[in-house]
Amino acid sequence: MTSSLLPVFARSELSFERGDGAWLTTREGERYLDFGAGIAVASLGYSHPHLVAALTEQAGKLWHSSNLHRIPEGERLAKRLTDASFADVVFFTNSGAEANEAAIKMARKYHAAKGHSERFRVITIEGAFHGRTLATIAAGGQQKYIDGFGPKVDGFDQVPFGDLAATETAIGPETAAIMLEPIQGEGGIRVMQSELLRAYRALCDKHGLMLVMDEVQSGVGRTGYLFAYEPSGISPDIMSVAKGIGGGFPMGACLATHEAASGMTLGSHGTTFGGNPLAMSVGNAVLDVLLDPEFLPRVKLLGLSIKQRLAALKDAHPGIIAEIRGEGLMLGLRLTTPNTEFVAAARRHHLLVIAAGDNVVRLLPPLVVTEAEVADCCRRLEAACVDIEAATAESRRGAA
Repeated sequence: MTSSLLPVFARSELSFERGDGAWLTTREGERYLDFGAGIAVASLGYSHPHLVAALTEQAGKLWHSSNLHRIPEGERLAKRLTDASFADVVFFTNSGAEANEAAIKMARKYHAAKGHSERFRVITIEGAFHGRTLATIAAGGQQKYIDGFGPKVDGFDQVPFGDLAATETAIGPETAAIMLEPIQGEGGIRVMQSELLRAYRALCDKHGLMLVMDEVQSGVGRTGYLFAYEPSGISPDIMSVAKGIGGGFPMGACLATHEAASGMTLGSHGTTFGGNPLAMSVGNAVLDVLLDPEFLPRVKLLGLSIKQRLAALKDAHPGIIAEIRGEGLMLGLRLTTPNTEFVAAARRHHLLVIAAGDNVVRLLPPLVVTEAEVADCCRRLEAACVDIEAATAESRRGAA
């Protein structure tokens, strides 16, 4: 049957009817262990009772009132986020791309409000992914996303990952900010170590720049910290979050200090749906779970456990797995064989994982995953490795 959907996704043939915890069930009743979590979105898994109850209760009262009026659920969520982070203020959005758009505009407006409207350029990191809008594909700088959409939006300068000398060379009189991901997700689970984050903070301080962190994928508990910048001991001026903050409900947020947001005055930005009562109720429910004192330490322990298991898997299959990357439950396997083949092999064993750049397969399970499910995942990864090794051996015999 011909689909009426725009053909921009390379979809598998799978279609899921329901989910429970870390598991998805197809319409035919087959269960899949989901270590992709809808691309790091289902932070508390599927059908989490607290999230379902919060959404259902709010749905029976009020879905939308617009930002022409106060939204108490949003004010509460903003206060909880600022209390738990570096930030003073929050702007709610519907997605990560919108949160990044707000962050970029805020960084530029900060300088304009200080009388330096010429400072609008943003330095970004090669391999980054910041969204699919015209501005955020320019920020990411990947040509495959830019081609065909007309002139690239001006104002973004890419530098190599971790190259501080190149970053400082790129800073000029028009530079407003440095924008980075503490862990590049789409770029292949490339981790910026604490020393590197501190060096970027120092560069921004030296040159009077805003430090913007994109934690759309790495934030909201994914690394075992509420936000991935925390172990570095420094903080950004502006930060975007999304994905896991809604646990599956579309929402994002741009967080900032009072100083960084000082140019964003009445009418300078807006949204129709962002911060609606439904989204805010779910966001508060997600924080109810994540801010439990025992929750994030458990994520850290699970991250260590799966890393140990993956190390053993790498030792057993060095011809398949070249490197293990990541922190907490944001992990990646850099492969020697095509990652798309590995994703397909894992799917045949009813395990869902996600391809990323640099020939990496991402493991992004729900943060409520159990130790038993971690072990189950690794058994299925092992089976995928064995399948690929067998197919490779068969191909070589055929070639001979």
